[in-house]
Amino acid sequence: MSASLSICIPIYNFGKFISETLDSILGQDGGEEVEIVILDGASTDDTAEIVADYQRKHPNIKFVRQPQKGGIDVDMAKSVELASGDYCWLFSGDDIMLPGAVLRVLSEIQSGQDLYLCKHTEYYVYLDQSTEYPTVACEDGAVFELSDRRSRRDYFSKAVNTEAFFSFLGGIIVKRSTWNRVPLNEVFVGSCWAHVARLFALMRSGLSVKCLSGALLDRRPDNDSFGGGGMVDRYRITIDGYHKIADHFFGHGSAEAFHVRRVIRHECHPTAMQLGKFMCLINPAGENRTLMDGLMNKAYCDFSFANMRAKLAYATMSATRFRQRNPELCAYHELRLKARSRN
Repeated sequence: MSASLSICIPIYNFGKFISETLDSILGQDGGEEVEIVILDGASTDDTAEIVADYQRKHPNIKFVRQPQKGGIDVDMAKSVELASGDYCWLFSGDDIMLPGAVLRVLSEIQSGQDLYLCKHTEYYVYLDQSTEYPTVACEDGAVFELSDRRSRRDYFSKAVNTEAFFSFLGGIIVKRSTWNRVPLNEVFVGSCWAHVARLFALMRSGLSVKCLSGALLDRRPDNDSFGGGGMVDRYRITIDGYHKIADHFFGHGSAEAFHVRRVIRHECHPTAMQLGKFMCLINPAGENRTLMDGLMNKAYCDFSFANMRAKLAYATMSATRFRQRNPELCAYHELRLKARSRN
């Protein structure tokens, strides 16, 4: 018997994006064969009307509107509760599924792994081009059993970024029966990473992960739903959130926690952290300098000469020097800041 697939999409005020997302799923081979579960967290825009129109034309869409906003942690868990497929592809309501992705996933899930990690394409504004975003530095199709210490540490050591640790919703295709083995942990509700904590908890009792080759979706570059609180708060979500998860499940001194911190430094690299400080200097009313300094110390807490140099460069950086060294980067963010202030 073939395994079935549900595509689970929690959304909030995604009226200007959801049509393109649904068209990218429904318009490809197999798009009408999968269940699409859309959980609307009480949107205040026209999301509900748009999805209801699609639902009338496509009976494989299940649409549920919540009476109040629950937040991504609660809504993601609820969307899987509503699903009936053997596997759930956790999907964002603003990303674009690439042609052939549905049939590829329907084929892959027949092998019965607990989780399939897929890649996406990422648009780099400064290069004006899209490229496949890396996740794990391993052979295509590699399978890791994360309940096995040796296999888990091999996987963690090969992680390139937090997507290897399940940060990107659209990259996760999980067996529903596996997901349901552990409940939503209320300790992590509000962190934006409750689904990550759930998957880390599953490593204790068995979680096989297969890393798929090739990109299966495009990630929209201009809509970070976690970025509404500003750049420093966005860094806080990642740095505090992942440190808490790693320490909670493995302990701060573990090899697993070390590799989580290593990956965080890869994403929050020295230039990115200096950019955060720069934004605090030019926008003190909108960004929290004290929080930014604390995040720098936390992200670079491990002793190494490279980390010491990074902290020294951060401490001695001025807005003038950073602008001189990174004129295009600064111009881009200053223009965005001006645009937001006008709105």
